[in-house]
Amino acid sequence: MRYVVGYTADARGHDAVCLAVALARRQEASLDLVLVTPEHSLFAGTYPPAKNFDGVLSDQMKEWMDEGLALVPADVTARGVVLRAESNAEGLMRAAADPDVALIVIGASSRGPGARFNVGNVARSLLHAAEVPVALAPKGYRRMEPVTRLTCAVGRRAGAGDVVEVAVSSARRRDLPLRLVSLVPLDAGRPDPDGAEDAANLRLREAAASIGGPVSVETAHGTSVEEAIESMEWDDGEILLVGSSRLAQHLRIFLGTTANKILRTLTIPMVVVPRSYTSPRTTPGQGAPTTEMDA
Repeated sequence: MRYVVGYTADARGHDAVCLAVALARRQEASLDLVLVTPEHSLFAGTYPPAKNFDGVLSDQMKEWMDEGLALVPADVTARGVVLRAESNAEGLMRAAADPDVALIVIGASSRGPGARFNVGNVARSLLHAAEVPVALAPKGYRRMEPVTRLTCAVGRRAGAGDVVEVAVSSARRRDLPLRLVSLVPLDAGRPDPDGAEDAANLRLREAAASIGGPVSVETAHGTSVEEAIESMEWDDGEILLVGSSRLAQHLRIFLGTTANKILRTLTIPMVVVPRSYTSPRTTPGQGAPTTEMDA
């Protein structure tokens, strides 16, 4: 199992590598640090060189790859890959087309001061077209210790059950505590006329009852999604899982309105799961759900 890391020789690339290491340590995954060069470039290849990879690397790219691979601790396997492509997003998606790749990890855009997440062109393209989950590292993310808890944000629309199944499977494989959270923004001081909170809690309690292992259920309140996120407590080693918008095509990611609002105030990494995502990498006879996310 491999994770594709969108590597750039800057702070954003450093953030992505740190998050990839933290995720890999709970899954024993190897990392491909992918550096994309323009399509017309003469340079491509793996580093250290792979016998079956036809290409050459420039001295500058070797230097950048040395810097990136030096960030990866000895207990995590990693290699550098330089790909020629029309865009960074196209190169990363091509690298992730390998069936052994289970996740794309990228850092937040370096543009815009203050905000932890700035969704730039690369992230925007991936979040509309990737067929595997995409993990977003907030700006300045430097934690490499293993993930400590998974939180799954659940909405009220169709398809919410898919991301819950992914979260359950992921938490089981990693032996991690799981928190299921419903984001129910309510008008301040007003009742819940359509019973949204009760319905959300019932759905989460039913999901929790089917899970073996530590699981908690919460409802985050606020007059907006942003306020609901700010009201929650987050562990430093936590990861948030969200599903794609209902507008996404099958096996495609589409970052919906709620997820965009979450990013405005979130301080921990977020993994976005493609719509109807199911992984074929299951072990027969284990009795676990067939829906998986390697993140």
